[in-house]
Amino acid sequence: MTTLELKHNFHQLIDSIENENMLQKFYELMLRKRSVRDGALWAKLTQEEVDELLLADEESNDPKNLISHDEMKKRYAKWL
Repeated sequence: MTTLELKHNFHQLIDSIENENMLQKFYELMLRKRSVRDGALWAKLTQEEVDELLLADEESNDPKNLISHDEMKKRYAKWL
């Protein structure tokens, strides 16, 4: 989809929404997304947080550290 098509479809979507609360939330979301720079969240992390995330990523590549989707659903069923 081209940028022009996306904008057109986006405008049509907005025009079709009658719920003022939904429109307000959508508007606020778009304002926040427009102002966020790529990498801004990463730049806010401490070195310890960066190290922990990189270690977690590395550990996730080892199959012995992974559990199945079914096991996750069992472990956390009370929150699902």
